[in-house]
Amino acid sequence: MVVVKIEDVVRVVNVILSQLQLLVTTHYSWLQAPKLITTFTTCYNSLQLVTTFTTNGKNSMRKILRICTGVTIILFFSSWGFYAHYHINRFAVFTLPKAMSGFYKANIDYITAHAISADKRRYVDSAEAPRHFLNADHYGKNPFAKIPQNWYDAAHKYTADTLNKYGTLPWTIASSYYYLVKAFKAHDTIAILNASANLGHYVADAHVPLHLTQNHNGQATGQTGIHALWESRTPELFGDHYNYYAGKARYIEDPVKEAFRICSGSFKKVDSVLRLERLLDKTFPADKKYEMVKHGNKMVKDYSKEYCRAYQKILHGMIEKQMRASILSVGSFWYSAWVDAGQPDLGKLIKQPLTSEQLKEIAKEENLYKAGKAVALAKSYESTSSQTDQKEKGN
Repeated sequence: MVVVKIEDVVRVVNVILSQLQLLVTTHYSWLQAPKLITTFTTCYNSLQLVTTFTTNGKNSMRKILRICTGVTIILFFSSWGFYAHYHINRFAVFTLPKAMSGFYKANIDYITAHAISADKRRYVDSAEAPRHFLNADHYGKNPFAKIPQNWYDAAHKYTADTLNKYGTLPWTIASSYYYLVKAFKAHDTIAILNASANLGHYVADAHVPLHLTQNHNGQATGQTGIHALWESRTPELFGDHYNYYAGKARYIEDPVKEAFRICSGSFKKVDSVLRLERLLDKTFPADKKYEMVKHGNKMVKDYSKEYCRAYQKILHGMIEKQMRASILSVGSFWYSAWVDAGQPDLGKLIKQPLTSEQLKEIAKEENLYKAGKAVALAKSYESTSSQTDQKEKGN
């Protein structure tokens, strides 16, 4: 058996790190897809150089390859974009009744930071990806009249393999809901927070029309890149000027039925999302559709600010409305799970009360939110939360 040389490992890791840096700085735009594919291939080929040395080395390199694959998946298929997920989970806290809001405000940074944990899990859980979408159009015209809402009935009709292949989003929302109910009943603080963050992520995904179609990135209609245009580029450019106020959380009688209602509503918007972009593309000056944008340390080609502004206008505020609807839905699912769990006293679960200064800052943020004014997040949640090392117990 040949032992893996340390210099070979270092060389490969350095190649991987440099290539992943390129991935991170270019993931923003689907226009970079060919470059990303080439980059990942370079990572893979570099790993293959070392995996030929020894079985032990191969196992270790497979772990690194798995991480690389995960990063690529996250960058290619992240839902809503991190910006939107952070805002949706955070502002959903302000929809909750007093009996819940104290606990959630005390943990609002955790709820915000973990809004993207479901996306990160894709590279350690092969079953995660289908939870973020439902290719409804696979089931023909008027699919929501055909797809049984009960999982077992749907699996009997189409097979579980088919359901997993074409997405399980509404059922994932339902199962995540019951995870949260269970966590509330157990008075398990970390489980409540993780289940809340995960549920918030999936509910928000259901409000993205392109998560309800096989043509999720316009690849079937010559519109490759529209996924990031709709859910990332546009809200990140103009989201700080949206009115996010969504009112108070309401009780959801049937979480499964509600999940399907949301998905059905988003599916009905798919045609507009695609058709209006095609119309815009035909009339917008071709030389002004794209621009060089700095992402990280790289300048990359992306949709121009003016093109995004025009797209947002022709959509009549659809993205803003979907984000606002997401906020209300997330808060409502949290509230309903708490009610179904018997309305436990969450005040007893606050491990570290907020300081008077923190309370003032959150109150200020909430007042701005309720006034429909732009609320820029006070910190970057791209970095790891101080509590991310705690094991997730939710979904």
